[in-house]
Amino acid sequence: MPDKEKIVRVPIGPQHPALKEPESFMVDLQGEKISSIALRLGYNHRGIEKGCEERTYVQDVYLIERVCGICSHSHSTAFVQAVEEIAGLDVPPRAKYIRTLIGELERVHSHLLWLGVAGHEIGFDTLLMYTWRDRELVMDLLAELTGNRVHYAMNVIGGVKRDVPQEQFARITSVVDALEERTKYYVELAMTEETLAQRLSGVGYLSKEDAERFGAVGPTARASGVDRDTRRDDPYAAYGELEFQVVTDTRCDVFGRAVVRLGELMQTYSMIRQVLKKMPDGPTSVRAPLKIPTGEAVSRYEAPRGEDVHYVRGNGTDKPERAKVRAPTLANLQSVAKMLENGYLADLPIVVAAIDPCFSCTDRMVAVRGTSESKTMNWEELVQYGVRWYRERGIDLSNVKMRGEVTA
Repeated sequence: MPDKEKIVRVPIGPQHPALKEPESFMVDLQGEKISSIALRLGYNHRGIEKGCEERTYVQDVYLIERVCGICSHSHSTAFVQAVEEIAGLDVPPRAKYIRTLIGELERVHSHLLWLGVAGHEIGFDTLLMYTWRDRELVMDLLAELTGNRVHYAMNVIGGVKRDVPQEQFARITSVVDALEERTKYYVELAMTEETLAQRLSGVGYLSKEDAERFGAVGPTARASGVDRDTRRDDPYAAYGELEFQVVTDTRCDVFGRAVVRLGELMQTYSMIRQVLKKMPDGPTSVRAPLKIPTGEAVSRYEAPRGEDVHYVRGNGTDKPERAKVRAPTLANLQSVAKMLENGYLADLPIVVAAIDPCFSCTDRMVAVRGTSESKTMNWEELVQYGVRWYRERGIDLSNVKMRGEVTA
């Protein structure tokens, strides 16, 4: 164990130049090396889940998009898929293809954004300028297709709001062709630029075993050799009809995470071309009831940062009884402490950035009213509190197996 007298505690955040959103990292240092790190959530809580319970399903589609500006289509698609399952709606094939098209364009703009931020965090601001310039192409295209550069508002319960006419296919293809050529350059740069490889290699190491143990998702997990992608493993929208490879890497470090994202960009360009080629004719939506039947559903979606999970429970009214979001950053944050173990303080910004965090997606808060003093709950206490809360409202969870073998 390190000599406690030599340990220096350094708070990073919740406001810090390396953090684009408020988050707190309490770092214990022995010299320049990190001996331990504690993460604290809760600085960005906005109450969106509770807000969904107080609004109609139609209103919730737009609210859910505001969970994240980068993954807005990811969240809204995951949400409407859950609602459509409860309502028993059969979404038209053309709507599924359009959802896939917008989702993959969103992946391009997200990965290019990440590549620029990664360059910025290590002082490679030329890469930031290049990638963000290229990102403008896809964001302008999204604005042409949907009317918005960020919150696209394409999804409705039962399909999509707008069609993508045939005359726009050529424009989409030209943008994809241009971005593909630019991405080839970035792939070459990553593989041949010695200073970039040396700065990122061996930094933020996360073994395959640890990635699976901590529940890492998306490029973070795939860069540690975990061959998992919801688009292939549990197909939704049009992914079951597309051919693509799940990109993995075994470097297990920040450099591997960059390689995976660049490889995913090349796969995405191929998928977009397939979508345009296979786009079926027909309607873009079906009529959905205002009141959704009683029932519950879990929807999985492979967002740019990883698997996004939405849970929705209906009670026969026009408002959901419960809406729950498990964003990919929440899954990946558990791995950050392991990645930084015995690492250097100077590596913290790029290691955190390597999971492409979205803290506004992640932050949750539990408030227990009626007590005279504040209390921090551990997992088992939180589960038991939830069991009691639902039991008082007539919901029996005694047959549900909880994490940690906690039962009702």
